[in-house]
Amino acid sequence: MPADSDIISPMAFKRALLIATALCLFAFPSRAEVIDTVVAFVDTNAITLSEFREVYERTRQVLPDASRLDVLNTMINRVLLLREARKLRLEAVDEDELLSEYIDLKFRVFIKIKDSEIKDFYEANPTEFGEGDYDEVKGDIEKYLLEKEVNYRVRRHLEDLRKEAHIEILLDKEP
Repeated sequence: MPADSDIISPMAFKRALLIATALCLFAFPSRAEVIDTVVAFVDTNAITLSEFREVYERTRQVLPDASRLDVLNTMINRVLLLREARKLRLEAVDEDELLSEYIDLKFRVFIKIKDSEIKDFYEANPTEFGEGDYDEVKGDIEKYLLEKEVNYRVRRHLEDLRKEAHIEILLDKEP
């Protein structure tokens, strides 16, 4: 059995541990380096600077006027929609197909464009179709009106998702 003089008090033990830790930190400096920085959080998902730069450069090739914040918000929206698609346990070969399948199942199948809407659009926009008669352009008008409604519903859905999510943007103002 140890003598009372052999027992270290809790306070002395904590002090010794603190000193030993400090010595280790100074004796063996950390070799940690920053691999990537985070430009945004969407709940527990991080969007890194390298991911952002890649998407930003690809976007600028197609849309030269796209702002950094617009591109980042598009990436945030994508994270939110992918999360919802995965909740439905949808499967696809890649994320683009997954998003397409989600939008089809969540929105597109519920939208029906009436013939009267197509006719009204045709009559309200006569210069859009040149010499094309109604029967020739009816399918194109239906596709346009369908996509317009899908986009409207997706935007509303994203507004709701963004209200429920914790989004933190850390992107600086520099290019």
